[in-house]
Amino acid sequence: MLKEKVKELLEKGLEEDPSLFLIDFTVSPDNKIKIVIDGDDGVTVNDCIKISRAIEHNLDREEEDFSLEVASAGATAPMVMPRQYKKNIGRKLEVETSGSSFEGKLTQANDEYIVLEWKAREPKPVGKGKVTVQKREEIPFSDIKKAKVVLKF
Repeated sequence: MLKEKVKELLEKGLEEDPSLFLIDFTVSPDNKIKIVIDGDDGVTVNDCIKISRAIEHNLDREEEDFSLEVASAGATAPMVMPRQYKKNIGRKLEVETSGSSFEGKLTQANDEYIVLEWKAREPKPVGKGKVTVQKREEIPFSDIKKAKVVLKF
């Protein structure tokens, strides 16, 4: 019953800010509620506070004891939703599929696939030496096992 009530409050909280969306939501048997959100423009501490208050202020601890954690997806967390890819266009991604792995700049993302582009050194078709070529890979979401943003320091 607690899970349904929290889910309902969470959906109301997210409706108030359409740029935020749910990544993960769990309620453990001992009533530890964990919510992970992301946003089209990132997630601020105030966004987490807003969602937390939308839930906590509408639950009665006298009725049922619980703990609540609201967090952002994090920069190194794997992406799980097409909406996350769209907000990361222009960034470098590391993508694993069942047969290969790719690292390149995310240049396109829609509801069906992503496009990665990168430069690679390959042997010249004729003669010795190597030449730099532009590579492009269209990867359907159904083929992606894991994808995350590559951070540079």
